[in-house]
Amino acid sequence: MSNKSKDVIISKKKPSYKISNYLEDYLKNYNRIQKIPIEYNDLKRYVGSVKVIDNDDNDTLWQRVFFNDSERFEIEKNLKLVYNLLYSDGSNENIDFLVVDAIDYCTFGNSNPFRIKIRNKLNDNFTYYYVKVADSSRIYGLELEHITSPYNLNFIINNDTLIEEHITGIPGDDFFKNYLTKCSDSEKSQIAKEFVKFSERCMIRLLGDMRAYNYVIIPTHDFDQVVYKIRAIDFDQQSYEGDFKVYRPQLFKENKPVIDLIREKLINSSINQYKIEERAIIVKRVLGSKKRINSLIESMKKDIISIDENVQSLTKQIYHLTKDNKFKYSQSMGDIMETSLNYLLSNYENHSMLRTN
Repeated sequence: MSNKSKDVIISKKKPSYKISNYLEDYLKNYNRIQKIPIEYNDLKRYVGSVKVIDNDDNDTLWQRVFFNDSERFEIEKNLKLVYNLLYSDGSNENIDFLVVDAIDYCTFGNSNPFRIKIRNKLNDNFTYYYVKVADSSRIYGLELEHITSPYNLNFIINNDTLIEEHITGIPGDDFFKNYLTKCSDSEKSQIAKEFVKFSERCMIRLLGDMRAYNYVIIPTHDFDQVVYKIRAIDFDQQSYEGDFKVYRPQLFKENKPVIDLIREKLINSSINQYKIEERAIIVKRVLGSKKRINSLIESMKKDIISIDENVQSLTKQIYHLTKDNKFKYSQSMGDIMETSLNYLLSNYENHSMLRTN
């Protein structure tokens, strides 16, 4: 974590990759594919929009969209049915109690998602979910997060549409601006530790572009303290870029506040220990889901989710870092991911043998 924050270069626009037959078979096998009554392109038929402004009168880069009266009733009904498929048993028994409070469209970034706000009018509780284009990179990212991180993810695929649950938390940039200074010294140390682990997790599973607005910080009250966790919310840049720096969150200038915190609160031996802990936990998760991760990686190896130039560049950089000759033979992002996980497993097993001998 001694690397200086810098302006890491990311491709201006990552192409969207359609779901291959290999990935579709995997998704069917693990019950990710489900028929839904509305798709992404149906929502593109909106006829008007207004800017969504936050409490400080800043433009959020979201547009609240509106539909013709002739279509609005059907669209809202179908969005409520999708909510029940994602969060419940798919029945329509409660549909009269649900209200579509807002349909927002994001004009920023690669995925251009729609954000749906569903409210239960009996108690005014509300929940969000997202409707996106089903890009293969993003789906591999969601699955790798589901398997290798502490967090399960709920999503549905249907044809070219991805329905994705909302991940609650405070966006990192908002947290650094409005909350970090209010944290106690022990809380700041805890946040520093969590970012080290988060960074290690992103690097290992090649999740890129984890700038402050692409992850959330989640405070949870536990007895007499607040526990902080860090969780990715954007999976568009999974295994695409050819520059290894893109997969290292500590190198983004947007994360400077937490990098400064790490320098202030943690010594190098602690940082190394937290990295070792995170690697060990990932290995245990992988071993506990061996059939699933193997199936996902086999699909990823056959799939095209990046360009050859990026694969070759990333292969050379990781080989230079690890000196593992197996990386030289990587022909796809799936090959790199498989070799990376095997490298991790091998190191874990070697250390385990040393401890037992």
